[in-house]
Amino acid sequence: MKINRRHFVKQTVMGAAGLGLAAALPGSLFADTSKELFFKIAISQFSFASQFWTQKLNPLDFAAKAKELGIPGLDYCSMFFADKAKDQQFLNDLKKRAADAGSYNLRIMVDGEGVLGDLNETERLKAVENHYKWIDAASTLGCPMIRVNVEGEGAPVDVAKAAVDSLGKLIEYGSKQQVDVIVENHVGISCNAAWLAGVMKQVNSKHCGTLADFGNFCVNRTKPETNDIAGYMKTKCLEEYDKYKGITELMPFAKGVHAKSHFFTTTGDDAETDFYKMFKIIKDSGFNGWVSIEYEGGLLKMYSQDAKYLDDYAGVTATKNLVEKAGRMA
Repeated sequence: MKINRRHFVKQTVMGAAGLGLAAALPGSLFADTSKELFFKIAISQFSFASQFWTQKLNPLDFAAKAKELGIPGLDYCSMFFADKAKDQQFLNDLKKRAADAGSYNLRIMVDGEGVLGDLNETERLKAVENHYKWIDAASTLGCPMIRVNVEGEGAPVDVAKAAVDSLGKLIEYGSKQQVDVIVENHVGISCNAAWLAGVMKQVNSKHCGTLADFGNFCVNRTKPETNDIAGYMKTKCLEEYDKYKGITELMPFAKGVHAKSHFFTTTGDDAETDFYKMFKIIKDSGFNGWVSIEYEGGLLKMYSQDAKYLDDYAGVTATKNLVEKAGRMA
């Protein structure tokens, strides 16, 4: 007797659910929406980059937009208010907007303030001092941490030594205001997770940790044609560090996670990263802090007009749905 395939699948799924065997079937079919997440959800301001750079969204409206999308935690990007680090009126307004939205100010991600792993000591110390104002700004906003970069050119052991010294100085300054310093696998040598984990071991401070990003593991990239975000977004990765190995190596030091996404499959899964595998690694590490959505497809859509990329808001929503599903199934 021939069995209708659709009927067979339906009966199998129903039977498995009834017997409590759903976990044995493909992960994306099941997600217990009543199950509590083991982490809290935040959003990177960079997820709205195309909106900020086209001035369709004001940086002061970040908290309201995050609330609209049902996301309580805020990851600020210094690049969107780079000239406001010492502007107390702006910072107080930003803090009030977050309070009014019931949001939590998580951190400021600092870029463009110099190379903390620079082997030129004069340049490196200048970079360290450039970061002090952002620690002050984080304190004003009530953020418990800032995120920095520790790239540098030279022998890995030498860059690591320079980075450790810079982080030590920032930790010392931040401790006076109860602001921790964390490092993202982001650019250059920091995309090598083993190297970054080694830096964390050398720093050996509870006030320092990692921001483990799903997507920043390119250890060899083509040179950008122009020295701006447009040039960078058009570069191609030539060699990538194993992202699952990398997240596993970074999680013991993690004070945050970036769930990065660009575009999705027809089933709503990420087309580049296995979120189910990632969240299993995260849960197994014992992490229970903030996972920040960082959707970059809106920015790629702006530059490429490729239909596979959703706009900022749709992409953030799709990522949030996937993060919640994968988190509950981990």
